[in-house]
Amino acid sequence: MKLYVGNLSYNTSEDDLKDAFSAYGEVASAKIIMDRDTGRSKGFGFVEFDDDDAGRKAMASMNGTDLAGRNLTVNEARPQTDRPRGAAGAGREHSGIRGGNRY
Repeated sequence: MKLYVGNLSYNTSEDDLKDAFSAYGEVASAKIIMDRDTGRSKGFGFVEFDDDDAGRKAMASMNGTDLAGRNLTVNEARPQTDRPRGAAGAGREHSGIRGGNRY
């Protein structure tokens, strides 16, 4: 079971996240999402349990609890959707620019 963990402190490490959730079962993985440009945490991440029961217990227990001064938001993660990668073409259809140099 994969859990979304939001409202993380920017100082929380993946080890901190894993340690906090390991009280509910063996954590298969803990990942904090980082901003590509700045290298800073985006303030959310994912924790994965092989055992769904452990994941449900962790979600029920950790949602709303304090970790490093922030109240966590914990939900079951939604499946990742396909979306365009990178800035090439991003928003172009909404900006009125149709390819190439505008001038």
